[in-house]
Amino acid sequence: METTDGRAAPTASFAGRTVFRVGYGAAQLDRLRDRPGDAVALLRRAIGLGVDHVDTAEFYGFGFANSVIREALRPEDDVLVVTKVGAEPDPGGRLPLRIAQRPEQLRAGVEQNLRSLGVERLPVVNLRRLDTGPGLRPTGDQVVDLDDQLAVMTALRDEGKIGAIGLSSVSLANLRRALPAGIVCVQNAYSVVSRDDEAMLALCAAEGIAWVPFFPLGGAFPGLPKVTDEPAVHAAAESLDVTPAQVGLAWLLHHAPNVLLIPGTADPAHLEANMAVGEIAFDRAARAALDAVESRSSEVPIG
Repeated sequence: METTDGRAAPTASFAGRTVFRVGYGAAQLDRLRDRPGDAVALLRRAIGLGVDHVDTAEFYGFGFANSVIREALRPEDDVLVVTKVGAEPDPGGRLPLRIAQRPEQLRAGVEQNLRSLGVERLPVVNLRRLDTGPGLRPTGDQVVDLDDQLAVMTALRDEGKIGAIGLSSVSLANLRRALPAGIVCVQNAYSVVSRDDEAMLALCAAEGIAWVPFFPLGGAFPGLPKVTDEPAVHAAAESLDVTPAQVGLAWLLHHAPNVLLIPGTADPAHLEANMAVGEIAFDRAARAALDAVESRSSEVPIG
């Protein structure tokens, strides 16, 4: 859905609320670990610019992101905090996290997020399934049936520890299996250059489920295509006097009305640029050129 002046609609539904479609992803807050005051100020600035949903995880900076959110947010901000389970910090590992898919690990992850955020209830918790997209894949006792995972997630919801359940890195088949549990959002890798999940995006739109892409500009790891390498993206950016990254983010908002963005940054100027993408309007030719960009798979193993 677009406004009469060609911009993407500014708000969308998320977990029973109406939110501004551009939120904030907290993963990069760890770049400010040595300047925690600046991290808090950055998040306060995001809220001042209209952010009302924040994406985080206990394993972002080994708890640093959650500690910043706990200090920065105030009750009157009414910010929807979305966290995730399915992985846990691994400071000594080759990667900074390890898979944690077993039901008891999911419960422990919820409890740890409750403690580090200093709350009694997590509004939305995403179960990171690791079925698809770039990243690690479960092996051994980490290969867990979705029904077993949903059982503990719904139990936690019934206990009042979480408000709603989302899914991340999930396959279309598993999303369909999970629908009866009341899924409110899906986080998968998705961008103008990696549109493997078009059918899943359409299902989410039909079911009223928010689509919250991670790696919205691609290229976060070697082997992933980059939005900012595309000639059509650069052409649109030049004609509109914006950056290629802003074009990539704005295309997502125009592509489907249930798309929400959670771009992350540790730089105040970059934050303001991200928040401005909702003002970008494409003419018909630019939109057609962006829609015609070749989609390449995001099935890239990491680690």
